[in-house]
Amino acid sequence: MGSRIMVFGGGGQVGCHLIEMASATGHDLVGLTHEEVDICDAGAVAAAIAGHSPTCIVNAAAYTAVDKAESDAMRSFAVNRDGASVVAEAAAKVKIPLIHLSTDYVFDGSAHVPYQEDDKVNPQGSYATSKEAGERAVRSANDRHLILRTAWVYGPFGTNFVKTMLRLGAEREELRVVDDQTGRPTSTEDLAGAILTLVDSVEKPGFSGWGTYHYVGADTVTWYGFATMIFAEAARFGRKVPQVAPIATADFPTPAPRPAYSVLETAKLERTFGIKPRPLRASLVATLERLFGEGKAA
Repeated sequence: MGSRIMVFGGGGQVGCHLIEMASATGHDLVGLTHEEVDICDAGAVAAAIAGHSPTCIVNAAAYTAVDKAESDAMRSFAVNRDGASVVAEAAAKVKIPLIHLSTDYVFDGSAHVPYQEDDKVNPQGSYATSKEAGERAVRSANDRHLILRTAWVYGPFGTNFVKTMLRLGAEREELRVVDDQTGRPTSTEDLAGAILTLVDSVEKPGFSGWGTYHYVGADTVTWYGFATMIFAEAARFGRKVPQVAPIATADFPTPAPRPAYSVLETAKLERTFGIKPRPLRASLVATLERLFGEGKAA
């Protein structure tokens, strides 16, 4: 039997792009949405694995409503911790490697240099704590795992910062955007490509590079800096450009705390798999071309 990838969370922005890219690159991939398989349901997960016979599993399913998680912690932990455990245990039972997506939120954001994979975690808030608990569950349940932390994800599918900025920019004359939170925006196109490279690697005989890795885009910006870049590039497509004003996090309070510094170091991933992040502008333009082109994504 040839290789087959199974993706839980196939309806999310990363899952959608992964399914699309797998098709374009000749990978055999089965994408399952939450409606098709709830990862909290151990019987449904086991049945899906038995029915599709994958050779590698990607868990891109997650509860990602960061602010809502503060008032819905039970659901956040059910998906991000318990669901992750269910998938990892089911994969381990049939000796299938697992790639599990995680987040920069496992760190508290107090650093001033990029976070390494083995830096001490200190999640803040329900979403962050549930994702960190999910990482521990995966490590405990399945030795053959890759945990891939990412951050500031955007792309043509689903809801994300780029699409929100474009929508608000078309509606308003001025936007106020936080300028004291720093990270590395990551396009779903680039992230999907990295995941497929990981899949190809773990399925090679003798692979031993299991563990935790970081993948984010190449360039460090604030949300305000990212917004100004989005509109500068959108203007080239003839789109309306609002005034963008920088504000402090304190001026835009949210139920869940945000890490002030979310920069993840990607050198380990590059050393192990040869994956080098693409510059932000190139990735952003590729996304805008999708959004503004004839084949505009959902």
